[in-house]
Amino acid sequence: MKEAFTATSFDAPEIKARVQRQTLSGMIAMGVSLGVLVAISSMPWWADQGLIRSVVEISCYVAVAQMWNLLAGYSGLVSVGQQAFIGVAAYAMFVLAQLWGLNPFLAVLLCLLAPAVLAVPTYGLLHRLDGPYFAIGTWVVAEVMRLATSTFGYVNAGAGMSLRVMTSYSAEQRAIGVSLLTALMLLVTVGGSFLLLRSRYGLALVALRDSPVAAASQGVNVGRLRFLVWISAAVGTGFAGAIYFMAHLRITPPAAYDPKWANVAIFIVMVGGLGSLEGVLIGTLIYFFADRWFGQFGAAYLVVLGLLTLFMALFARGGVWGLICRVVDAPWFPTRRTLLEDRP
Repeated sequence: MKEAFTATSFDAPEIKARVQRQTLSGMIAMGVSLGVLVAISSMPWWADQGLIRSVVEISCYVAVAQMWNLLAGYSGLVSVGQQAFIGVAAYAMFVLAQLWGLNPFLAVLLCLLAPAVLAVPTYGLLHRLDGPYFAIGTWVVAEVMRLATSTFGYVNAGAGMSLRVMTSYSAEQRAIGVSLLTALMLLVTVGGSFLLLRSRYGLALVALRDSPVAAASQGVNVGRLRFLVWISAAVGTGFAGAIYFMAHLRITPPAAYDPKWANVAIFIVMVGGLGSLEGVLIGTLIYFFADRWFGQFGAAYLVVLGLLTLFMALFARGGVWGLICRVVDAPWFPTRRTLLEDRP
């Protein structure tokens, strides 16, 4: 997209300038992204069940990490309790499908009302907190939701629930539904974030990331913008949770509200690159393959991941993507505006 500007003066020739936001690397990445979405949507016709489950898992990690990236990388809201929205959305989907008899694939979309509703009062409670106090507050909310669900008999309390209604669908039908929902989730979370960052709200988010005080002085409604990002991140995170547990066909409070979700999101974003869409994709691949290859080492493996996150936070704040950008300037998802001058 190009926007034209004209500047004139009494003693100087007319100068035309244009704002360029798209790049060759961005156009290539856009084509690749569309191909990936098509490939995910068509998985039931060419992939086995094991590969489909792996792709769904990777996609859920991408979505959760990108939502956390929006919060911490742009809004300055560092949350360690995003698993609250994963759990409430997943349980709402199980209730709608298993207990109320709704079509499970439609239930995945309707259950997104649950994290949106939960996000409103939680933000009202937490928005006055700052820094580590806000982070601790989000963890407390997640723990409260876990304890409440563990004692709620309607959802079978701590014993969890099984999505037995899915047995009424064939394996091919389940694969088609999950694949299409996964592609839609990536389109909403990653594609939606890209469009948001390219809009005027994206400019406001960048200003907010750099300095909330300066952004407010320039007319940015910091409180409202943070609230909208908080709601959006809750819905996107819940979307990933609903799809993840639909694919697993079973849910329990410890799994739904597992702090691992926050840990994974933090690792992916910090290692891949805070404040960048590209970093989320790179960090997700690093985490997924590291978990597959080295997860057998248990606690030692987790210590290594923690040390790697700490190293990146101290010595490479831009993550792997930041290191790549030092060598080559070829963004996959260009969001910045470049002013180009055209002289007659």
